[in-house]
Amino acid sequence: MGAEPRHAAFSLQDHKYMARALQLAKQGLYTTDPNPRVGCVIVRYDESDEGRVVGEGFHISAGGPHAEIHALNAAAGLARGATAYVTLEPCSHTGRTGPCAVALAEAKVSRVVVAMVDPNPQVSGQGIKRLQADGVTVDVGLLEADARALNPGFISRMQHKRPFVRLKMAMSLDGRTAMGSGESQWITGPEARSQVQRLRARSSAILSGVESLIMDDSRLTLRADQLALANADEVVKRQPLRVILDSRLRLPLAAACLREPGRTLLITTEQHSEAKRQKLEAAGAEIVVFPADQGGRIALADMLHWLADNEQVNELLVETGATLAGALLDANLVNELQLFVAPTLLGGEARPLFALPGLTRMADQKRLTIKEIRAVGRDWHIIAEPDTD
Repeated sequence: MGAEPRHAAFSLQDHKYMARALQLAKQGLYTTDPNPRVGCVIVRYDESDEGRVVGEGFHISAGGPHAEIHALNAAAGLARGATAYVTLEPCSHTGRTGPCAVALAEAKVSRVVVAMVDPNPQVSGQGIKRLQADGVTVDVGLLEADARALNPGFISRMQHKRPFVRLKMAMSLDGRTAMGSGESQWITGPEARSQVQRLRARSSAILSGVESLIMDDSRLTLRADQLALANADEVVKRQPLRVILDSRLRLPLAAACLREPGRTLLITTEQHSEAKRQKLEAAGAEIVVFPADQGGRIALADMLHWLADNEQVNELLVETGATLAGALLDANLVNELQLFVAPTLLGGEARPLFALPGLTRMADQKRLTIKEIRAVGRDWHIIAEPDTD
């Protein structure tokens, strides 16, 4: 057993190099799933208080080397006596790669600064103890809030056994999402749609209701030409899992999402005729029969836990209509809203943003905290969180 990791009074240089490690971690924003995004910087101080970076790296993709290994390889033997800045506690177990805590200790680094402890309760703190057992000084908690913001889904899956749920909605200035006929393409402009593509790219899965798919025939895919990223061709190689709630298996066999790369998962609540099931499976769907709640609907909270446990879903992007969006909000299952507001009016017959139960008292209203508002082309992008009080 090692000593407790120090929560030190960090220096300006500590902040500088951890900030760099966080920048590196962000480079894996769209490619590491289901693993966390992690960055590492190795610094030799020697006689200079300024320090000298001898190695840096970030986790690129699951199954590949972790950030610490990339940084140690770049250091090429200069890590002895150095300080390693890591945005997430180095791992202590052997999976598809070896334990990074052991690699750092064997490289003879003298100090490791960790932004946050691993949220996985089965391994939390074990990497720190392994380093300490080998005589490495470990300091914890530098820029922890920034590190946590990089991996909301991984943290949620590890600590709460459910994904981080991000609800995306596009609406007119008068709060409508589609015409009365259901026509909705396109309310927002190309810049907003590019932003939505990036939200998809960082997500493990995209959730929609079958009504939305019947109406819009959305592909729910990543498209390199809309991502506006330098590594777009690499990013689209991993298509997020498409999850469609379809209690009666009404998804058309000709649905566009069934012909796209990647997996399409239909969650239903009852056993259907074998012929119907076989046709959908032949068209490319995977079907999961899920218990219904007392109202005969898919139990949303249980479904989220299932996605976390069985599909390793960290971040779930919900792109759907008012009914499912309202149900998720009403059940307090939404962590973040991504609202795109177009400078247009659709009128009174158009469809509302959310289908929520009618409220009789102002005290019952669902309040939001707005985290960010910015212009995206001609549209406005609002990021908000439901108040938990």
